[in-house]
Amino acid sequence: MNRRLFIACTAGAAFAQQTEVPSSIRNLKPMLDGVKPITDDERKARIEKARRLMRENKLEAIYLESGTSMFYYTGKRQPGQAWVLAAKGEPVWIAAEPAAAAKALRDAGVATGRIGLEEQVRFGTFDGLRKEAPAIECVSATPVTAGCRMIKSPAEIALMQRANDITIAAYKAVLSELREGMTQHDLSANISAAYQALGTRGAAMASFGKFTAFPHGSIEPQQLREGDIVLIDDGCTVEGYQSDITRTTIFGKPTKRQTDVWNLERKAQDAAFAAAKVGSPCENVDAAARKVITDAGFGPGYKVPGLPHRTGHGIGLDGHEWTYFVKGNKTKLEPGMCFSDEPMIAIYGEFGIRLEDCLYITENGPRFFTKQSPAIDQPFG
Repeated sequence: MNRRLFIACTAGAAFAQQTEVPSSIRNLKPMLDGVKPITDDERKARIEKARRLMRENKLEAIYLESGTSMFYYTGKRQPGQAWVLAAKGEPVWIAAEPAAAAKALRDAGVATGRIGLEEQVRFGTFDGLRKEAPAIECVSATPVTAGCRMIKSPAEIALMQRANDITIAAYKAVLSELREGMTQHDLSANISAAYQALGTRGAAMASFGKFTAFPHGSIEPQQLREGDIVLIDDGCTVEGYQSDITRTTIFGKPTKRQTDVWNLERKAQDAAFAAAKVGSPCENVDAAARKVITDAGFGPGYKVPGLPHRTGHGIGLDGHEWTYFVKGNKTKLEPGMCFSDEPMIAIYGEFGIRLEDCLYITENGPRFFTKQSPAIDQPFG
């Protein structure tokens, strides 16, 4: 169970106990008109690209079990089944077990050579396949799967744009309903209800006050009080494609300290965006944001108070996928790549500020899916 699913389950339980949905949420309307699913022709093109990458990486075939990569190539999610794509011939569906995999490979003329296993394949399958087909070398399929999925098509970006638009609509509705004494679970439940009213499914983590310093929130009971920092983070899906947005604002009037740190965080987010140039290595984006924060006296590096995590992650069919804005990642930015831009300033015992908007790389540089927050008391542009 990932964080988003855990939050959704928790929020759903809280939502079920609510006696009344706020009017701002009841008045929301579905936002899915005009959504265009990925076409069969696009999926065929993905398969041909996968074959090209297989040849470049000297792979005879790739093996995928149920997950987002299977969905990416086939448009299907088939628990208990696997999908085998050989360098030649048609892809085949089989039972997700080693003997069936070995037979499918033999039938495709693959008795030796390197076979790529998608990263979510179970160890038992890997170990069993080595025994069933000892002449085959099992390696990672990531150069193929990530090599395809990292570069989004216009159709994928359009679906992600819709997911981001829906998330902003949900956040606007729920933040207008903040009230003294509400719990973080009340706020998360309202977000889940908003997504439902908007025609999709999603969830968000909510944190108040000192608990906003924890990047992934806290299970400690929280009640909203005047002067608290409020942080909400996560998103929804449209045709499987994800959004991921964080808004950090204030309930009441901010202090100078809160405002100064919020403004510094926005400056770091801007620096990361400016560094996301075509051809630049991903680590440069992280370095640009981190420099703003360390130059202000936080850190250094990943120390807190400061920025305790990478500046951004890839996003698409998975909320977190290849590749990352992080030190040591020399992958060069290309048009079609999509990332979160979310440096954070965590000050344990006080509060944390994270501003997160996702971006995609165009021929002319980065472009945000959403408008950035302009001020601590104005979460929406």
